[in-house]
Amino acid sequence: MNAESLLASAAINIGLALIVLSLFSILKKQPSNAVVYFSRRLSKHDPISFPPSFSLLRFIPSVSWIRHAFHVSDEDIIHRCGLDALVVIRLFKLGIKFFLVCSMIGLVILLPVNYSCQHGLSRSRESHSMDSFTISNIGRGSNRLWVHFACLCFISFYGLFLLYKEYSWILERRIQHLSNVRHRPDQFTILVREIPFCDEHKARGCRVDHFFSKHHPYAYQSYQILYDGKNVEELLRQASSISRKIEQLQQRYDIKKHSKLSTICDIFRENIAKKGMYEERLQELCHKIRYLQCESMLRQKELPVAFVSFKSRWGAALAAQTQQHMNPLLWITEFAPEPKDVLWNNLYTPYQYLVFHKIGVFIAATVLTVFFAIPVTAVQGIAQLENIKKWFPPARAVQLIPRLNSILTGYLPSVILNTFIYFIPYAMVSMATLEGCVSRSKKEIKACSMVFYFLVGNVFFLSLLSGSLLDQIGESVTHPRSFPSHLAGAVSAQANFFITYILTDGLSGFSLEILQPGLLIWHFMKSHTFGQGVNKKPYLYPLPYYRVIPIVSLAILIGMVYAIITPLLLPFLIVYFFLGYVVYINQVSFLALVTVSMVLSCYILCISTYFCAYKLQLYLKGLFLNFPPLSLSETHIGIFRWYAY
Repeated sequence: MNAESLLASAAINIGLALIVLSLFSILKKQPSNAVVYFSRRLSKHDPISFPPSFSLLRFIPSVSWIRHAFHVSDEDIIHRCGLDALVVIRLFKLGIKFFLVCSMIGLVILLPVNYSCQHGLSRSRESHSMDSFTISNIGRGSNRLWVHFACLCFISFYGLFLLYKEYSWILERRIQHLSNVRHRPDQFTILVREIPFCDEHKARGCRVDHFFSKHHPYAYQSYQILYDGKNVEELLRQASSISRKIEQLQQRYDIKKHSKLSTICDIFRENIAKKGMYEERLQELCHKIRYLQCESMLRQKELPVAFVSFKSRWGAALAAQTQQHMNPLLWITEFAPEPKDVLWNNLYTPYQYLVFHKIGVFIAATVLTVFFAIPVTAVQGIAQLENIKKWFPPARAVQLIPRLNSILTGYLPSVILNTFIYFIPYAMVSMATLEGCVSRSKKEIKACSMVFYFLVGNVFFLSLLSGSLLDQIGESVTHPRSFPSHLAGAVSAQANFFITYILTDGLSGFSLEILQPGLLIWHFMKSHTFGQGVNKKPYLYPLPYYRVIPIVSLAILIGMVYAIITPLLLPFLIVYFFLGYVVYINQVSFLALVTVSMVLSCYILCISTYFCAYKLQLYLKGLFLNFPPLSLSETHIGIFRWYAY
C-alpha cells in the first residue's frame, strides 16, 4: 500500500463521515425521530425542544451536539447514566491524553530522526513509499536507535502514570457509589447452588435453613428457594399476548367509532365477541398459573438453587467467599447478582455440567477463530495487490480503470475487515450465554474478554503475519535463515493498513454508530405499516460494552505498538478517540439504558491491554533495534531482559 492508497482511504472515510454526521444532525431535529434519538429523555418524561415546524433550521446541519459533548461533566454522566458509562467515557479520555503526548514526541522528535537517516530500507525499496517515516528507515547498529529507546521508556512510564491516576480516580468513585447504595438487597444476599435433597421432608428448602442456621447462626436471616418456572413463563407469555390483543381491539374500536358512525353497531358486536373470547381465554390461563403456583406443585419443582440473605454485608461476604462443605461440588456459594441482572434460565443448568458448557464454548470460539483467518488473509491479499499482480498476471487489469487500484488497496480491505468484525461480538455474547453465566454483567464481561483476545489474535497478529508473509515470501524462499529479520522488518510496512483500519473504524464506524441506521429504518417501517396508530414507545437498549470496549482497546494496542515504529499513525488515533468520545457521550446521554453492574471491568481490560502492548512493543523493538555490539554493557542487557519479561 502506497501513499496514494492511504490518501484515497482517508478521503473516502472523511467524506462519508461528514455526510453521515450531517444527516444525523438533520434527522435529530425531526420530532418524528424523537423515539430514536431521545429515548432516555422520553422515558423520563423530560421536555424536548425542537425548531419551529416551517423553519430552515430543521434542515441545516449543526454542530451544537458536538459542543454539548465537551460540556458534559463526570457528575452529570454518573447522575444520568451510572458509573459504567463514565468508565467507558474515561477510556476515551485516557486515549486522548495518552496519544496527544505520544503524537507530540513522535512528530517532533522521531519523525525527523527517521526521515533524515540516509541508510534506511526505504531508500532501496520502492514498494513502500511510507517507509521513510518509520523506524525501518534506520540502518542496523545506528546510534539513532537510542533516541527511539529513550522515547519508548518515556512513553511507557507516562502510560503507567496515566493508568495509576485513572485507576485511583475510578476506585474512589466506585467507593463513593457503593456508599450511596448501602441498602441494596444484593449486598446482603448470596447465591447457593447444588443444595442436597432432604429425604426426610422430601424437599430442599429445609436443608438450606438447617445448614445456614447451624454454620452461620448470628448472620443468617432467611432464604428463598428457586423453582422450575418454565411452564409458568410460557403461560405468562401467552397471557401477555392475549392482553395486548384486547388492548388493540379496544384501540381499533375507539378509532373506528369516530370515523364510521353508520356501521358502529356491526363493529361493536364484532369487537365485543372477540373481546369476550380473549377474556375467557385469559381467565383460563390465570387459573392455570394459580394452580401451578400452589405449594404442593411448587415443592415438586424445586431447584437445587437458593438465594440466602444475611443480616450484614460481612456475613454475606464471608459465606460467599468460603467453601461450605468438604465436597467442593456441594453448597457452592457466590455473590448474588442484582435482581434485574439475573439470567434465570442459566440457573436451571446443574453446576457439574458447566464444565462441559465451557469446553463446548472454547471449541466453538476456536473454530470461529480458525475460520476467521480466511477473510483476514483475503483482506491482506487485497492490500498487497502489487505482489498478487506478480504471481497472478490477470490481476493487472485493475490498472485499466483510473484510481481503482488506490481504492482497492486503501479503502476496500479495511471495510471488509470491519464488516466481518461487526458480527463477532454478537457471536461471542451468544457463546457466553451458553457457558452458563448467572448474570448479564458476567456474561458481558466474559464476552468482552473473548472478543478482545479474538481481535488481538486475528485482527492484529494474523494481519501482521499474513501481510508480512505475502510481502516477504520471495526473499524467504531464497534465504530461509533470514526469515525472522525479514518478518520483523515488514511489521512497519503494515502500518499503512492499520492506519486505514483506524480511519474506517473511527470515522465511518462511529458515524454510523451515532446515526443508528438499522433502528431508524425499523422505526420508519413500523410507523408506516403495522405500527400505525399505536402509541410510540422510546427505543431503550443497554450500551453494548462487549462491542465497544474490546474494539477501543484494540485501537489502544495498535497505537502503543506503533507509537515508536510509525509515528504517523498517532494523529489518526487522536481523531479516532475524539470522535468516539463525542459519539458515546451522545449515546449514553440520550439513547442507552445503562446499568451499574460492570464497574471497573473495562478498566481491568484496559490495564491488561497496556501491559500486553508494552511487552509486545519491547519485543518488536528488540527485533528492530540491533544495537551496536559495544554500546550496551552486559548489566544493561540483563536489566532490559528482566524488565521486558
